Amino acid sequence: MIDLSVNEKKLKRAIDRARSKKVIIPTFRQQKNPELIPAKVKNGLKDVGLWDINSLNLFRITWKNEPVDFGGGYGDVNFMEIPSEISGVEARIIALLGKWFPTGAHKVGATFGCLIPRLVTGQFDPTYQKAVWPSTGNFCRGGAYNATLLAAESIAILPQEMSQERFDWLSTVAGEVIATPGCESNVKEIFDKCWELRKTRKDIVIFNQFEEFGNYLWHYEVTGHAMEEVLQKLLSENDRYAGFISQTGSAGTLGTGDYLKKIYPQSKIAAGEALQCPTLLHSGYGGHRIEGIGDKHIPWIHNVKNTDMVIAVDDNSCMNLIRLFNERKGRDYLKKQGVSDETIANLPLLGISSIGNLLCAIKFAKYYELTSRDIVLTVWTDSIDLYRSRLAEMTEAFGSYSEIEAARDYHRSLMAESTAHVRELSYYDKRQIHNLKYFTWIEQQGKDLDELDAQWYEFPDYWERLQQQVAEIDRRIEQFNTHTGLLA
Repeated sequence: MIDLSVNEKKLKRAIDRARSKKVIIPTFRQQKNPELIPAKVKNGLKDVGLWDINSLNLFRITWKNEPVDFGGGYGDVNFMEIPSEISGVEARIIALLGKWFPTGAHKVGATFGCLIPRLVTGQFDPTYQKAVWPSTGNFCRGGAYNATLLAAESIAILPQEMSQERFDWLSTVAGEVIATPGCESNVKEIFDKCWELRKTRKDIVIFNQFEEFGNYLWHYEVTGHAMEEVLQKLLSENDRYAGFISQTGSAGTLGTGDYLKKIYPQSKIAAGEALQCPTLLHSGYGGHRIEGIGDKHIPWIHNVKNTDMVIAVDDNSCMNLIRLFNERKGRDYLKKQGVSDETIANLPLLGISSIGNLLCAIKFAKYYELTSRDIVLTVWTDSIDLYRSRLAEMTEAFGSYSEIEAARDYHRSLMAESTAHVRELSYYDKRQIHNLKYFTWIEQQGKDLDELDAQWYEFPDYWERLQQQVAEIDRRIEQFNTHTGLLA
C-alpha cells in the first residue's frame, strides 16, 4: 500500500514552500476530467508552453491536453488508430498519445503519482530533501520536471547508454545527473547506486518506479479512465474490446489493464518485452535497445496474477521501423502501400518503445485471430522527438535509408510479424514469473516476504485495497491546497 501517514512538521514546511512559490496541485479527479480544473488555472495556461518550467503545467498531466506546443486548453483523449495497411491485421489497434504530456512522455504522470502522496503527507520536504529518480530514461525526466515545478531539487539516475536527448534535457532540469554503467536492461546497477546514496546522503528521498505503487495507481486511475472513454466513443453494438498491451519497464502502465478488466472481464492483459532480454518469457537476461522497457527483473508493482500473456519483440524490428516511419524513403514507400497521408504524418508520434507496443499488439491480434470487430488498446509512451539522435547514429553506421531497405522493413517487420515468442500464461506460468520477484525484492532490496505472498494469495483484495486509496490521496491534495490558500 501507499503510506499516507502524516509528518506534521514537514507538511507545514511543504505547505509554506508551495504558498511562497504559488504551487497548486491537481487531484487525480481533475487529471481524469480537466473540466473540473479551476478557471484561474485554465486562464493562466493560455500563456504557458507545454514543456515550460511553470507549476501550472502540473495541470497538464492528463491525456486530454490540446495537442499543441503552447497555450493549449483541453479536449478529448488524444489517441491514434493504426490502419491495417501498417498492422497487417483486421483488428483495430488504438493507442493513447504520450507526446502531448509535458516532457513529451507519459511517465510524467507516473512520477506525479509517486511524488504527490509523499508531498501532501509531509513525507517529502522540498525545503531540504532531494528527490532521487532511478530510471531507464523517461521516469527520471518526468520526476525531475515535476519536482522542479514543486520547487524541489532532484537527482536523476539512468544508464549511460540512453539517448543523448535525455541527458541533454536533464542537464537543464535536474540538479544532478548520474550515469550508471550499461544499457536499458542494466537496472541492478541503478539499484546499487540508490543503496550507495542511502548510505552516504541524509537529504534524499528515493522514488523507485519499480516499487512505487503511486506509479501503478496513477495509470490504473487516470490512464484507465482515458482508455475507457476511448472505448465508449469507438465501440459499436457488435464490437468487442479484446485487450490491453504494454511492454513492462516498471509495469506501472499495466495497471491500466487491471482497470479495464474490471469493466470488461473477458478482456486480456498482455505484457511485452524485448526478445533480447526475455525475462518474462524465459526467465532470461541480456541487453537491448528498446529504451524504457525490459530490465532483467519483475517489478514489485506488477500484478502478475492478472496478466494473461507475455510477448517478446525483436529490438532490431523496432530500430528498423523508426527509420521506415521517419526517413523520407520509408514514408514514400508507405504511401505506395496505400497508407494515407494523415497516418504517415502521424507516425513520428511513435518512439522506439511505442513501436514495440505496436508489434506486441500485432502479435496479440494474430494469436487470438481477431477480426475487424475487435479493438486492441495500447499506448505510444513517447515520440520520435526523444530519439532523433538514434536516427542519426543509424545513418552514420549504415548509410542513407533506401527504398529497398524500406520494402524489407515493411514486409519483414510489419506484414510478416508472427506469433513466435508469445506465451499465453497458465496459473503456474504466472506463479513462476511472480516467484522471480523474490530474488530482486526480498534478497536484494529488503522487501517483506509476507507482502510478496499477499500480492499472490490475497489477489484481488491486495490490489483493490491499493486502488481504493485514490479517494484519500485526492482528499489530502485538496487539504494541502486549502492550507496554501492559493485557490481562495
